[in-house]
Amino acid sequence: MPPLSARKALRCRASALFVFFFLPGLMMASWATRTPAIRDTLSVSTAEMGAVLFGLSIGSMSGILCSAWLVKRFGTRSVIRTTMTCAVAGMVFLSFALWLASPLLFALGLCVFGASFGSAEVAINVEGAAIEREMNKTVLPMMHGFYSFGTLVGAGVGMALTASGIPATTHILLAALIAIAPIFIAIRAVPPGTGKAAAGESRRSQKAATPFYRDVQLLLIGVVVLAMAFAEGSASDWLPLLMVDGHGFSPTSGSLIYAGFTLGMTLGRFAGGWFIDRYSRVAVVRASALMGALGIGLIIFVDSAWVAGVSVMLWGLGASLGFPLTISAASDTGPDAPARVSVVATTGYLAFLVGPPLLGYLGEHYGLRSAMLLVLALMLVAVVVARAVARPDASGEGNER
Repeated sequence: MPPLSARKALRCRASALFVFFFLPGLMMASWATRTPAIRDTLSVSTAEMGAVLFGLSIGSMSGILCSAWLVKRFGTRSVIRTTMTCAVAGMVFLSFALWLASPLLFALGLCVFGASFGSAEVAINVEGAAIEREMNKTVLPMMHGFYSFGTLVGAGVGMALTASGIPATTHILLAALIAIAPIFIAIRAVPPGTGKAAAGESRRSQKAATPFYRDVQLLLIGVVVLAMAFAEGSASDWLPLLMVDGHGFSPTSGSLIYAGFTLGMTLGRFAGGWFIDRYSRVAVVRASALMGALGIGLIIFVDSAWVAGVSVMLWGLGASLGFPLTISAASDTGPDAPARVSVVATTGYLAFLVGPPLLGYLGEHYGLRSAMLLVLALMLVAVVVARAVARPDASGEGNER
């Protein structure tokens, strides 16, 4: 057991990570809840607004693709500090673009914002995985729970400020300014060097490492995160409309049901660490995927508004642990944790990006309820390949059932 001072430093380090997960959720929800007002301020159509929002996708993918190199070159502390600062700058830029009513500048601001958080994503998760190893306790799901909690808080504040008539320009600027102090206070608890050490491995060790595209376990972990991220993203983009068009809910009720999904995600992430430590990663992935599949299946096949409304909680609980659990598993599969985490995170981001338009195309031709059969099938695939997330034993082989 580490000495008391070391345990205290480790707790402070974990608390800092809670802050760095909470703030992205808060800032993301702060502008996302104001999209109707943003569209009106920019004087763009719904289709044009989609093009503006694509700036976020471009930035996110660009950031996450270069994040592994950044972590190995500079370490997690430097990357987190720089990218979180750039995210705040991106929020300020968004406010400025709204003040000028410029769609192009707003898209550019979203690109900066997305690139910052895309780069921070891997650094924060590599740091979280390192904390897990030192604490010998599962904490990444709870850290991701703080992201979900941040979105809930941001959405609540956004609704309150909208009802109060506060302009979106002011709201976004305030969200950026509020984040500054927590970033520079929390970063002091993050030690330098994490992740950077991977860049200093010997050439022989690097050559011995299996390339990710030939690492079967890592690729199967990618399949798990693809399924789980697809399930999470499809709910985020289509759940309210699915409930309105597929089950006859009012638009207001559809939004409330989405809040139930978000609540399920948050609860699953806060409670998930205890279940993982008690029952193993593999058992939790299988149970989560089955739970999510059950919720999605009930929504697809049961013509009952009440059953559909309750089933979204199962959907949220089932999808909640996919991302944090696969990040932990990826970091354990071999050397060069930043690159391995980046591969899994990129796969998850691809699911978030490809899922919405694909489901939209299927929904246009076959109906949204039928389109969700794809999500259901992916969750069942995750059940089959769940063995890939097993913790390695002393010999490097998975030791969980």
